[in-house]
Amino acid sequence: MLDANRSGTATASPRAAATEFAVAVPAPAGFTTRCTRVLLSPWSRLSLLVALLAAAASSVLLFEPQRLLTQGWPPQVAGATAVVVFAAAYGLITVAFVPRPILNLAAGALFGSTLGMGAAMAGTVLGAWLSFVLGRMLGQEALRPLLRGRWMKAADNQFSRHGFRSMLAVRLFPGVPFWAANYAAAVSRMRCAPFLLATALGSIPNVAAYVVAGARASTPTSPVFLISVAAIVLPALAGGVVAWKKRHHLRTK
Repeated sequence: MLDANRSGTATASPRAAATEFAVAVPAPAGFTTRCTRVLLSPWSRLSLLVALLAAAASSVLLFEPQRLLTQGWPPQVAGATAVVVFAAAYGLITVAFVPRPILNLAAGALFGSTLGMGAAMAGTVLGAWLSFVLGRMLGQEALRPLLRGRWMKAADNQFSRHGFRSMLAVRLFPGVPFWAANYAAAVSRMRCAPFLLATALGSIPNVAAYVVAGARASTPTSPVFLISVAAIVLPALAGGVVAWKKRHHLRTK
């Protein structure tokens, strides 16, 4: 409300001024709001990611999936169901840092070359997608400010600008752990679709070599087994040579 003083100038009444001042001051955040902010903060989400990965790794150590190579698949699950279950389990436990060569060998030994290849590739793409989603949702915001080292900045720049071809090269030339490449891509600005496509295409040769080796492990002197072993060893050597030559290029960035 406005009151006119003797000079004719309109002034606000004390009650109106107090009301306007009260509206302008924001109310303090409630307990629920503060808790929500803390739980959704970048470091809280990163802590959740670490806890999930630790729990997954502990589960893997407890159930020992490598026993599939020695004890075989449980007889209660057979046929197409066994292939689907294996692919799903493959994807889940690769998130927990289980080495994929063991799983690829197991796929070949359990299901043969054709079905084993399908199960291993499905598990590879599923595991890459799960790792990427977890890393992107729970770790990216907290970890990106920590990319200060020269090598880390160079890798982040490569994945962010040339995502598809960089990930394709990583998958084609073994040497970088599967889980490390997944989480590095998640922390970078690479998009999910190129990441998954590069993973699927780049993983085919290596997965096929291990699956065939696992399927023909009973005949280690056969030409097929020897060729599959060569397909494992030669790309690994080539990847080591490329990494050795690229080290100077990364250091200068």
